[in-house]
Amino acid sequence: MYAFTLERPTTVADAARLSAAGAKPLAGGQTLLASMKLRLACHEQLADLGGIKELSEIRREGAAFVVGAMARHADVGRNADLKASLPALADLAERIGDRQVRTMGTLGGSVANNDPSACYPSAVLGLGATIHTPSRKIAADDFFQGMFTTALEEGELITAISFPIPKRAAYEKFKQGASRFPLVGVFVAQFDSGVRVAITGAASGVFRHAGLEAALSKSFTAESAAAVAIDSADLNSDLHGGPEYRANLISVLTQRAVTKALA
Repeated sequence: MYAFTLERPTTVADAARLSAAGAKPLAGGQTLLASMKLRLACHEQLADLGGIKELSEIRREGAAFVVGAMARHADVGRNADLKASLPALADLAERIGDRQVRTMGTLGGSVANNDPSACYPSAVLGLGATIHTPSRKIAADDFFQGMFTTALEEGELITAISFPIPKRAAYEKFKQGASRFPLVGVFVAQFDSGVRVAITGAASGVFRHAGLEAALSKSFTAESAAAVAIDSADLNSDLHGGPEYRANLISVLTQRAVTKALA
């Protein structure tokens, strides 16, 4: 690891100032520190966001939950209000990685990193969430722009994410055994306006599936999901499985998510 300086801002304004000046924000460090240790990344200055209390808050505001960017996976997973009113999000967080990752990893860090196999982006996109920064709000449909790429500008911080509360929702994934990242993960959310289906792990980034959304908006059943043909053309292929395998997983996991949501 190369030498660097560590700043510890105590306010969002201080963190934003440091980030705008070139400091790399440090959230849970589950990706950043590993990259630096392997010398895949070199940052001369880090800004540790762990001391900014307001960034860890989880609160309900009307028909949505606002989750601070520094909320740890473990905190989201065991939050009583989320478990009661948005259990799909709590369940997703409770099953990320292992205990160490859940204790250190954060919502904002995961979403800002936008790993193509991360769990949280599917919840953000599937629920049609809104990403908050110090200067603006970004709709989920506009936020994810490809592998490790988002709508965040250079030096821009995520402060919180607001998640609308659906009628019902569920997340299902098939884990890759060694990394514990989902080989495929599917988040399904039903609203009065229709159904959103977001898929992670299967392609170069998280994406919505129009065919599944249309079918499930007409009839929210596992049978409706099973009847949708999943195109494998743009899906990943690696030693863990080819595109056809991932296409089948999308179908199967969507059916399981719908069944879980209905239960």
